[in-house]
Amino acid sequence: MQNKNSLATPAGLKDYLPQEAALKRHLENKWAELFFAWGYQEVVTPSLEYYHTLTRGLGNDDLSLHKMIDRNGQILALRSDMTNPIARMVASTLQSEPWPLRFFYLANVFRYEAELQKGRQREFYQAGVELLGAPNSWADAEVIALAVEALESAGLTNFEIGLGHVEITRDLLAILCEDEERQQQLQDALTQKNYVAVDNLLTSTSSREARVKELITRQWRNNEIINNLQEVADKESTLEAIAHLENVLDVLHNFGFSDKVFVDLSILRDFNYYTGIVFEGYTTKLGYPLLGGGRYNKLLQKFGFDCPATGFALGIERVMAALPWSTKDITKKIDYLLLGKDYSLLHSKACELREKGYSVEIDLLGRSIAEAQKYAEKKGISEVIEVAGERK
Repeated sequence: MQNKNSLATPAGLKDYLPQEAALKRHLENKWAELFFAWGYQEVVTPSLEYYHTLTRGLGNDDLSLHKMIDRNGQILALRSDMTNPIARMVASTLQSEPWPLRFFYLANVFRYEAELQKGRQREFYQAGVELLGAPNSWADAEVIALAVEALESAGLTNFEIGLGHVEITRDLLAILCEDEERQQQLQDALTQKNYVAVDNLLTSTSSREARVKELITRQWRNNEIINNLQEVADKESTLEAIAHLENVLDVLHNFGFSDKVFVDLSILRDFNYYTGIVFEGYTTKLGYPLLGGGRYNKLLQKFGFDCPATGFALGIERVMAALPWSTKDITKKIDYLLLGKDYSLLHSKACELREKGYSVEIDLLGRSIAEAQKYAEKKGISEVIEVAGERK
């Protein structure tokens, strides 16, 4: 007897049945149209990269990578994100292009998750953009605004974008403690939103440190955080980062997105990967982010090309899960089922209808009218047409 699990998909992978596949394609088409309208052009990179290429960008021997060895002994890996492959592509072939570069992608990526959780798969799909060659706050505001419009175009309304700034948070952690190991522990606690652990790690009761702790553990609306940050900052570089954050908030306000954005300096994502503004998109329906991104000015240096960059990635399955049920079923219905005995006439009639934009299925099993109507009802086919003629 065949093992009942022999036809199962591997852990962390899944099939997409017609309804899910249709919704996924619908969202991808929406986003491709939106991104192109903003001047972004699609790029496609290989699913496999050299292992050393990906770890060069990631900066370590990443255990999340799926590795394999080809017949020449080269170590390959499935891409775990799209930012590193695009950085490799730009550094290797596009250095002489006029700046800035605006790219978008629709792709599957792979990460080895030791403990599978809801919202975390070993293969998943992303839609995203990368904006390369523009170091200013306008570029950061553009990708954040585009992220807002991407979620809106998908049909979401109940969402917000949280903004952080890794340079500001890093400098604030240095105010709280000088020990680098303790700073790392604070960073980890912040990333996990474990504010009890933050309290346990901070033993000082000075008023300045209390203010700093409030700055990194609260969500702030509009520009109310800026003056508070300026009052505790003690380095010129910190003040410059605060000014950059303020400029981004001002641009987003001018775009009309203030109600969709808040500041949360506990948002760090990968502390070593990003260099400035970072952001995540949230909805009350999910316990994990819909999207994430930020500025990564130093990544392309690892590929031998110094170039500022920013971008974001949407989790397609996550957006699908967050959509209201009323908008999830966008499966296209078949318009006609053609029934008859002369296949050449059936084909001609099908071509005629398809040229007019209809979806047409031809009966291949010699059904009677009654059988065909029952079949059409089950499949949601709108109409059965009997085409006269003898079967040939």
